[in-house]
Amino acid sequence: MSARERLMAILVAVLWGLNFLAIHLSLEQFPPFFLVALRFALLAVPTVLLIPRPDVPLRWLLGYGLGFGTLQFLFLYWAMATGMPTGLASLVLQSSAPMTVLLGATLLRERLDRGQVIGILLAVAGLTAIGWQQLGTAALGPFLLTLLGALGWAFGNLSNKLARPSEPMHFTLWMSVVPVLPMLAVSLWVEGPAAIGASFVGLETTTGLLAIAGLGYTVLFGTVIGSGIWTWLLTRHPSSRIAPFSMLVPVVGLLTAWAVLGETLTGGELAGAGVVVLGVLLGSGALPLRRRGALEPAAPVEPSAPASSGPIATASTR
Repeated sequence: MSARERLMAILVAVLWGLNFLAIHLSLEQFPPFFLVALRFALLAVPTVLLIPRPDVPLRWLLGYGLGFGTLQFLFLYWAMATGMPTGLASLVLQSSAPMTVLLGATLLRERLDRGQVIGILLAVAGLTAIGWQQLGTAALGPFLLTLLGALGWAFGNLSNKLARPSEPMHFTLWMSVVPVLPMLAVSLWVEGPAAIGASFVGLETTTGLLAIAGLGYTVLFGTVIGSGIWTWLLTRHPSSRIAPFSMLVPVVGLLTAWAVLGETLTGGELAGAGVVVLGVLLGSGALPLRRRGALEPAAPVEPSAPASSGPIATASTR
């Protein structure tokens, strides 16, 4: 990966980390399942009318929409609406990164080098340390729901990778078409028309305006820009290279929840966040591990050979 591509992946992590605050604000006004349907409907309607359908097999479009769009946000919004703290949700959801790497290695036969394995293990250790610090702040039910959301995201990543769209932004926008009807059906069945109608009352209040702002952020920055860049990166690199960057999301999410919502942040959590950053840098190849041979001096040049013909042996991991 180039430095520019790594910066783009970090930008996505920042956008998605701030997304949890936006979701929190929107859930203050709208019921969770309807909010998911509304989020994607705002994209789906103009997409169907204005954007050409991407040139990818339908199964991968449906797989991405059902995994990333439907399952991830169904379980995430459900968890946050039933008591999952915002910062902790941003953390637990990033278990999708090691899930994606494991699924990619198992189902797609993607090869992992030593740096990737060490980096992923470090990032998982950092996430575990943060989770241990926050143990007891969430009930088991919301925690498990968030894990299911992470698994949905992982399967969505694989479909995204296999689709290989020539127009990543078109693919991202058309993904938004898939979750609308399933989520609207779930909302009508579970939440009911009365709760949906009541959520449009008081939109002119501070809570309502913040909810609309949060919804706008998730649509524009969380989905269009963030997911669009993410899709573009997945078309250029193995999912095992890109997925670790998502483990930076909780670093942003926890700091945002601490700064804006007053959620606690301990020294142990900050240390865990630092380990996560180090793991991501290793896992993405930004800090490549040198092979042992790279530390040995090059063989001397034979006297009879021209000095310019003696190659300097170097080795590095990708």
